[in-house]
Amino acid sequence: MAKYFDEEWPKEEEMLNIGLKMSRQNKADRQKVKRVFCIGNGESRQGFDLEQLRKHGTIYGCNAIYRDFMPDVLTAVDHGIMHEIYHAGVAQKIPCYFRDWTKVPAMTYETMLYAGADKLEADEHLKYVLKSNDRGDSKEYVMHGSNIQGIVNMIKREPDKFKKDIMHLEKKEINHATIKVSWIKEPDHSISLTDIMTENDKPRDHGWACGASAGYVAIHREQPDEIYLIGHDLHSATDKVNNLYKGTKHYVAPENGPTPAVNWINQWYTLADWYPNTKFIKVNRYNDGRDAINGPIEKWNERKNITYTDYSTLDNLA
Repeated sequence: MAKYFDEEWPKEEEMLNIGLKMSRQNKADRQKVKRVFCIGNGESRQGFDLEQLRKHGTIYGCNAIYRDFMPDVLTAVDHGIMHEIYHAGVAQKIPCYFRDWTKVPAMTYETMLYAGADKLEADEHLKYVLKSNDRGDSKEYVMHGSNIQGIVNMIKREPDKFKKDIMHLEKKEINHATIKVSWIKEPDHSISLTDIMTENDKPRDHGWACGASAGYVAIHREQPDEIYLIGHDLHSATDKVNNLYKGTKHYVAPENGPTPAVNWINQWYTLADWYPNTKFIKVNRYNDGRDAINGPIEKWNERKNITYTDYSTLDNLA
């Protein structure tokens, strides 16, 4: 018996070690799947703990998500929310991708701002129409908005109407600034979409909505195997707009109707078409077809790399 043990145990031990090694390798292979999470602001994600995703992949957010949760990378494409994000110091903490984000030397500021307008006259009205962070010792800035001379002319034509409109907007807490300026602060992680988007090897912003633009950013940075689309509801289950931030600054009123989804659907389709080796997984709350949010997108049926799942999948990621 002792002889058998002495002879056979080394063989069995070797087999056990081989099995253990294979098991570890299989687990390692599973972990090699590179995931990213693209978070939209549809109401289906309300109540879901996004923090639990960090250990499984990089989190890419859109627009005002930073107010409640700080993603790893943020994208915004509308001027108002872009400057809000920058003024909040987000781009000093994480990479932020913005549309038409051209940094200009500080020495050009007055020339760009006044653009031939009388400075004394323009300064009387700037407090109503200019939204800016502190200049400090910044060497560059980004500016979006109207020409100050045009604004002055408008005020001159209808001063009472202008003041009435301003009071109405302030009462509703709607941002009325028509000139938006962000002075660039260090460290600066803000990037223009034209720095990464191309067509025929030339810089070109595709003009997409924030969701698909964030998806493009994720692929550019990560080359992931899987992209989970969370909170990209596309449709609304009611006759009202579907957005967690509706009624807040830079967003539409909650009584507005749903935003047509056709552009969002086409843009994600195009992205999936360009990157057929990346799996796009739309995460639905129920995924049972009970409404337009929780059912398949007809156009996406043409793309084999677009699939669907529900939130239970996110709770069981390895």
